[in-house]
Amino acid sequence: MSVLPLTSPSHGDADLNLRLVRYFTVVAEHGNFGRAAAELHVAQPSLSRQIQRLERQLGARLFDRTPQGSSLSPAGAAFLPQAHRLLETARAAVATTRAASEPRTLTIGYVDDLIVTPAVRAVRESHPDARVIARHVAWKDADVVVNGAVNALVARLPLACPTSLLHTTVLYEEPRVLVIPESHSLAGRTSVTLDDFANDAFVKCAATSADAWTTFWRAEPRPDGSNAPVAARVDTFEDKLELIAEGHAIAIFPLGDRRTTLRKDLVTVPVVGIEPCKVAVVTRADSNNELVDAFIAAARRELVSPTN
Repeated sequence: MSVLPLTSPSHGDADLNLRLVRYFTVVAEHGNFGRAAAELHVAQPSLSRQIQRLERQLGARLFDRTPQGSSLSPAGAAFLPQAHRLLETARAAVATTRAASEPRTLTIGYVDDLIVTPAVRAVRESHPDARVIARHVAWKDADVVVNGAVNALVARLPLACPTSLLHTTVLYEEPRVLVIPESHSLAGRTSVTLDDFANDAFVKCAATSADAWTTFWRAEPRPDGSNAPVAARVDTFEDKLELIAEGHAIAIFPLGDRRTTLRKDLVTVPVVGIEPCKVAVVTRADSNNELVDAFIAAARRELVSPTN
């Protein structure tokens, strides 16, 4: 939209060019045609002609020109707030129109080895006009929901970010298992308790260093109030698995984590007496997006524990 009709009782209908209105506001801001022309990247004589054109359309002198610069005339001072409103209305009209013409978008994040494909496919089928995107997210970046980078996140709880602004919908629970090398003395057991590996050291991983996460996955504090011993610090999850396979440490994982099954030198043993892990859809608490609601419904229906 480049022009807006403006009716004047003395001059009939005038097509008010928004480009000229913007030129007027810039000259009014600077009080100087030369500086305004520099900002607008136009020649000063051309800018003067454009303002004169606008004055003819309005039937009023907008500036009082002096050797020292240009100041708003009474008519110009009256027109300036109207000009700002016209430009703001035009910008809002463009933004609203573009938003209405663009397809609706839903971005679904997922962490670790969790699979969201069935739920994403279900939303695409039920909302063919929407653009549905699946995006893998590092566990430490779970705040992507808060900052709006993703609309919903499928993750294991607890999260690595504050949850006061978030809403969680639990999908299912996973038992926790001890991950040990195949040479470990507990490798042949059908289950273990915390007492069975009280003296075994865990690995501190930089990728999962949040307090809520580490205490949960080390099962801390222990029944006697103590914390688990720590053998070493590594930077990545893969380094953590390597240290365990070498026999230098142990770990507790969710039973459904497929990444441990990729290594034949690791063994998982169920840990009894501790609460299970929860897999949930995490969204902003103030979300009113119907596509988010559709995904939550699909996730509750389609995403089930891989151990069932």
